[in-house]
Amino acid sequence: QVQLVESGGGLVQAGGSLRLSCAASGSIIRINDMGWYRQAPGKQRELVAAITSGGSINYADSVKGRFTISRDNAKNTVYLQMNSAKPEDTAVYYCSAVVRSIGITKDYWGQGTQVTVSS
Repeated sequence: QVQLVESGGGLVQAGGSLRLSCAASGSIIRINDMGWYRQAPGKQRELVAAITSGGSINYADSVKGRFTISRDNAKNTVYLQMNSAKPEDTAVYYCSAVVRSIGITKDYWGQGTQVTVSS
């Protein structure tokens, strides 16, 4: 089994910064794509940013120029640096990882971490 544990959420004022981390552990041979998603109340879950094992990155238009995704393959960890935060960034943030284990490749999700941006 594989577990994803997120940390770093909390309350930040508009214009401020926050850094989210997500560490994967368990039966891991290789981690392919990793990403961050968010879900605001009453809305569907949406992609925020994703990064491949080779370092290719994709951002939602709403966060381009403000958020930065990165990963440390040695630590099986993905990060999301959130700068110039806006109230509309308020949501539960989830990390996702496509993990290759023995005999299976599967998509895993973290439990979510709340990010609240006050105006």
